Amino acid sequence: MPTYLVVAHRTLVGEHLLDHVRSLCSQTDCRFYLVVPVTHPRDHSWSEGEVEAAARRRLEEGIEAFRNLGVEATGEVGDANPVYAVSTALRNRPFGDDEWDGIIVSTLPPGVSHWLGLDVVSRIKREFDIPVTHLVAPKVQATA
Repeated sequence: MPTYLVVAHRTLVGEHLLDHVRSLCSQTDCRFYLVVPVTHPRDHSWSEGEVEAAARRRLEEGIEAFRNLGVEATGEVGDANPVYAVSTALRNRPFGDDEWDGIIVSTLPPGVSHWLGLDVVSRIKREFDIPVTHLVAPKVQATA
C-alpha cells in the first residue's frame, strides 16, 4: 500500500493538500503519517504546553480531514525544526518496515512561509533518499 509522510502545520487541512491526497488515492488505497511541527508564536510569549497543544489540535484536525477522504491517517507532533521532525518520524517507523513512497511538504507561499526561508524543502530532499513533493498553499490561505 503506498505510504506517505506529510509534514505541515498551518496548511495541513488546506484544499491544495487534500486535493493532492485525493489524486494519490484515486486508483489505490493509500496511508499517510502526518507530522505537525510545533510552531512558536512571534506575537506573544508562549509556553511549551501552549505550542504542543496547538500542534496537537492541528494534528487531530488533519487526521479527521484525511479520514473524511476515506484514507488511513495517523501522526505525531514534531520538533519545531521540520527537518528534524521528519527524521524522527522516519526513525520511529510508524508502519513497521514498510518503505515510504514519498514525503509531502506543504508550506505557505513564498514571502509568508518561514520554512521556505529556512530552505526546509531542499534540506529534506538532500537528507532523505525518498521522493519529496512540495505543495504551496494559495495566498488566500496565508491570510487566514
